[in-house]
Amino acid sequence: MTATGRDAIKVDHDDLGVTTISINRPDRMNALDHPTVTALTELIIEHGSDPGTRVIVLSGEGGAFTTGADLQAIKDAGADAPSPDATMAGAAALVRAVLTAPVPVIAAVTGPAAGVGVSLALASDLVLMSEDAYLLFAFTNIGLMPDGGASVLLPAAVGRSIASRMLLRGDAVSAAEAHDVGLAMEVHPTADLEPAAAKLARRLARGPRRALELTKRAVTGATLAELDAALAREHEGQCELLISPDFAEGVSSILEKRRPNFS
Repeated sequence: MTATGRDAIKVDHDDLGVTTISINRPDRMNALDHPTVTALTELIIEHGSDPGTRVIVLSGEGGAFTTGADLQAIKDAGADAPSPDATMAGAAALVRAVLTAPVPVIAAVTGPAAGVGVSLALASDLVLMSEDAYLLFAFTNIGLMPDGGASVLLPAAVGRSIASRMLLRGDAVSAAEAHDVGLAMEVHPTADLEPAAAKLARRLARGPRRALELTKRAVTGATLAELDAALAREHEGQCELLISPDFAEGVSSILEKRRPNFS
């Protein structure tokens, strides 16, 4: 039985105030069902507001960051699957939790970060990747549009032209390319990623908490002024697409390991 909700998340806290929140659904490559998205959001908010936490590190167990939405869970749930409104509200709340956390958030990405997993990484303040990691902008590959703020987070980081290429083509962006275009701060051998993330986190944890909080708020405000409008566009568009035949075909093609036949 695949863990879900808080049972699917590991939390560790060290002596300097570094809280590591790790998605632990390795049998699903850390794909996120709705209860796990909700739990992850709650934990980021809880620990971010805890005076004992000075830095949050996001990671995934078992060699994957997260492959985004749990498509198998969606298919298995059938008519009982979360509504498009609930799905989109969950993705937006998760990204807002990262962006508004009063402490720096570091994403330590191993293996794939796909779909809303990409949004989770992009919303983080600093991204470290292992050499085998990649960012998969898989939205259009399954008949969807970017969500979780990806339609504004990615252009804010790399500009409109590169963002359009990655999002329209559904690109898989290697760690090396992510570093080259500024999406990743550092790239490390897989075995060295966790120590590198811990070193960076502990450096930040020793810094002035309030100054780091206000710096993060200023940078976010300066670069993501259109966040609310972007999330509203994503909500409207994705709610349409989530009930479309193309999305049903996209999910089936992934689960059946074949090329999709879109309209």
